[in-house]
Amino acid sequence: MRYDLVIFDNDGVLVDSEPIANAILASYLTELGHPTTYQESLRDYMGAAMHRVHDLVAERGGKPLPEDFETAFNRRVFTAFQEELEPVPGAVDVLEKLTAQGVPYCVASSGSHEKIRVGHLKTGLDEWFEDEWIFSSEDVGQGKPAPDLFLHAAQQMDVEPQKCVVVEDSPLGIQAAREAGMDVLAFTSMMPRDRLEGATAYFSEMGQLPVLLG
Repeated sequence: MRYDLVIFDNDGVLVDSEPIANAILASYLTELGHPTTYQESLRDYMGAAMHRVHDLVAERGGKPLPEDFETAFNRRVFTAFQEELEPVPGAVDVLEKLTAQGVPYCVASSGSHEKIRVGHLKTGLDEWFEDEWIFSSEDVGQGKPAPDLFLHAAQQMDVEPQKCVVVEDSPLGIQAAREAGMDVLAFTSMMPRDRLEGATAYFSEMGQLPVLLG
């Protein structure tokens, strides 16, 4: 099937940020008295908006996170991005092919607009995204697994949901895409296929994506 819009998740799909951000998140939560391993951070928070971190910590009976948690966390993450962040291998090639073929695309991320832009500027992906092609959970008030973000992106790009395909790498993102009525292609670089149930198709290298997009 040929789609009218390709909606990319950002972290782990376009920029290789998930290992960096989740290592910092696990360390910072542990430092604040909420022991968390790297694997637990991936399991519980990968693909999620920041409010999920606050909600799960409160739900598990721990003391609330400090008011400046997100600001302090982002400061650590952005510093690490400047030293370590790279684009996901093959992501630029995919964007180049979509552009050459005239296929519209955008990004819809649980991360903030600031985080998306910092990552794109560091990796050079800013050259491939106009401001109006970038959507954040900040725009809709709640992140994945709610479908709101993907539906908002489709509406703003003037494409019907059933004509969209989402490229995701997290269970929360796949759930959000399915609830939005969209096909979803699961990128298995960070999580095994059996953790990403419900996807339309699976791929392990970005070079495989153009074939799946038809």
